[in-house]
This record gives sequence, C-alpha cells and structure tokens, in this order.
Amino acid sequence: MPLVCLGLSHHTAPVEVREHHAFPAARVVEALVALRDYSAIGEAVMLQTCGRLEIYAEIDDYEAGVAQLRSFLGNFGHGAARERYDLDSYLYTLLGRQAIEHLFRVATGLDSMLIGEAEILGQVKDAYIQAQHAKSLGKILHRLFREALNAGKHARTQTRIGDESTSIATAAIEAAKARLGSLEGRSVLVIGAGKMGRTAVKRLRQEGAHKLIVTNRTLSRARELIAEVGFGEAVEMPGLTEALAAADIVVTSTGASNFVVTANRVREAMSARPDRSLFIIDIAVPRDADPEVASVPGVTLVDIDGLKSVVDEKLEVRREAIPQVEEIIDEFIARFGEWYQSRLAIPVIASLTQKAEAIRERELARLFARCPDLSERERMLVTGMSMTIVSKMLHSVVVKIREKATSNHAEAILHARMLDELFELNLADRVAELLPHLTVAESTDD
Repeated sequence: MPLVCLGLSHHTAPVEVREHHAFPAARVVEALVALRDYSAIGEAVMLQTCGRLEIYAEIDDYEAGVAQLRSFLGNFGHGAARERYDLDSYLYTLLGRQAIEHLFRVATGLDSMLIGEAEILGQVKDAYIQAQHAKSLGKILHRLFREALNAGKHARTQTRIGDESTSIATAAIEAAKARLGSLEGRSVLVIGAGKMGRTAVKRLRQEGAHKLIVTNRTLSRARELIAEVGFGEAVEMPGLTEALAAADIVVTSTGASNFVVTANRVREAMSARPDRSLFIIDIAVPRDADPEVASVPGVTLVDIDGLKSVVDEKLEVRREAIPQVEEIIDEFIARFGEWYQSRLAIPVIASLTQKAEAIRERELARLFARCPDLSERERMLVTGMSMTIVSKMLHSVVVKIREKATSNHAEAILHARMLDELFELNLADRVAELLPHLTVAESTDD
C-alpha cells in the first residue's frame, strides 16, 4: 500500500482553477467519508488551504489508487468553467518519500504562497482533525500528520521562519499600503468575519484606518468581531452596496461558493462616489469578487495570486531561515522513515514470540500434569524460570530484527523469510501485506 499525495496548488494551477475544486469546510468530512468507499483507498487526509488542495492517501495499488483519486477530484469539480480545462494538466502526484517530504515542507511553511505563512500549521491540524472525524485516518497517516505538526512547531520555535507578521490577511493590508500609502484616514470594508477577516481587522486597527465596516452572512459574528477590537461598525449583508460606496479599501474573505462582490453591485456603489477610487483585495478561494469587477472605472481588483509580489521583499529574514528549516525536515523525515521501515519487524517479532509462548505453555502443562504434587510456590518458580529462558533466548533475536528493519530493508526481508522457514511462523501473508508499505519509492510527477 504505497503512500501518495495527489493535488493542485498555487505552483501548478491559477486561482480560477483551484476555486472549482475547493471543498466547502462543512463538506470536507462528508467528502472523506465518501472517499473511504473507493476500493483502492486505505487511508486518506484532505489538506485544503487558499493555495492548495491535496489528498494524502495510503492506497492498495498505485495505478488504481491514483486513478480513483483523480476521478474523485474530477467528479467533485463544480461549475461550468471546469469543462474548459484539463484537470490532469494541473495535478501533481508524489509517491513515498517525496510525499512525506512535501507534507513537512507544507507544515513548516516552506511551500506556502508566502514563506512561513502563519495560518498553514493550523490548516494542517484542521485536516488531521477532519480525517479523525471522518474515520479515514489509519496508523500511517496518523503518525505522518502528527510528525508534520511537530516539524512545523519546531521550525517556528527554533528558526526565524515565522518572523514578521506576514500572513495572507496581513499581505492584503500590505497590498493596500503599497497602492495607497498610509491607511490613516481611510475607510475600509472587511467582508467576512472568519479567521482571515479577524486578522485583517486587527491589523487595520494598528495601521490607523479611520473607519471600519465589517459585514458577514451572520451579523452576530460581525458584531462580535467589532466588539473584540473595540472599533468599527457591523452591517448586514443586504447593505453591502452602501458599504462599498463608503469604502476606499475592501478586503473580502468569505466561504461563499458564489460571487459576493458582483460587477453590478460595484457599478452601483461607484455611481454614488464617481470621484473616488476603490481598491478591492480578494483573498477568498473560491473567489468572492467577480473578475468583471476590474472593468468598472475607478476600481482596482487584486486576487490572492496577485498578493505574493507585494510582500516578497519583506520575507528576506524568513528566506535566511530556510536551510535551518530544511535540516529540521530532514530529521523528521529520518525519524518517520525509521518508524515506517520498522513496521516489518512487528509481525515477525509477534509471530516468533507467540510461537515461543505456545511451546512454553504447552510444555509447562505437560510438566505439571506429570508432577501433580508440586506446591503453588514451586509451580510459580518453574513458570517464572520458563518465562526467563524464553525472554533471554529471544532478546538478541528481537533486537537484531528491529535493527535490520530500520537499517537494511533487503536484509530484514531475508531474515524474516529465514526465521519463517526455520521456525514455521506462517509469516508469508503477514509480511507480504507490509512489503509495499515499506518501499519508500521515488515520486511520480505529472
């Protein structure tokens, strides 16, 4: 059962493609439950961020498993636009070690749209928790994602990869400053009161924005955010056009599946303030703002893929930390790989121990049957001695099995088969199940 990662990201697909394969947060668990029913899929975790959608899976057969993952993503893709592109041309497939390394690079922030992005570790944790709820997580991916989370924490505490407060939301504010200069005296509209919206609002307060309006599908959440920062006004979503008319800057990040900021709505808003420009930053995936908005006179629209260049120069400190983070990744890959390889030892040791115990118990029973006059204490002493003999006999064998499983895969298999033949352990089926697991193959890139 090889370990694979199949996905598309900001490296391979523009936002107009990624948004057609974005899973609404409320449906991720449902999607993972559905994925469990695919015959070649053993375990699965779905990692979704504004810059990527990736499925990590243990599959029974490489070709069948990857085909089923591709079919799953293709079937989920929504909207007529997906008919205008070839999904396969945007997908990448990583196998074995490269899938493992890739997840660690994602969790540590090295593969983010913005190096060291603050939100990514929480998104990896969310993916892990969602897979737990869907019961699509097995021993392999449970261990892998726990190690990835630990690698991400180590990178942030032991290096400067997380220095400076640049995240997607704060990058939006930086984009506004680059366009308009100081935000003091500016009116800002934030659409969406989720994590991104909250981060944006807090940063706007620091930057001295003069007026803040927050609108959200649920008005109570907008009011909670305003109360939290002690600044601004919450308005209902039906009042969005009026809010757009009052704003100099718009930061939008909702979970809506359709455009929230439409061209008609923006035209109506601009007609009420024809002499003032409007700068809209859309950090949602799927996008909140219809691309047609950019054609409205006086309006500038930047989507999430356009933010990277705005903050690139501010990430030099983080780039300097990359070699240190890569060393941490190498350590965690080695640790996970050692555990991964050691799985071969489990059925061998278990079968050998069970065989020895069966013999010991059988011979003890025969002895006690022949010596019925032995006292309880004498029986305990004999039993203890038999257990000690078996333990000492097996100790060096068990140690060697574990050593070979982690250091020399080929020799480990040879030893397992030799022990199977010598002691008639019936290992053939149990070891065969693990052999594909233990082959950490090179990746296959599409």
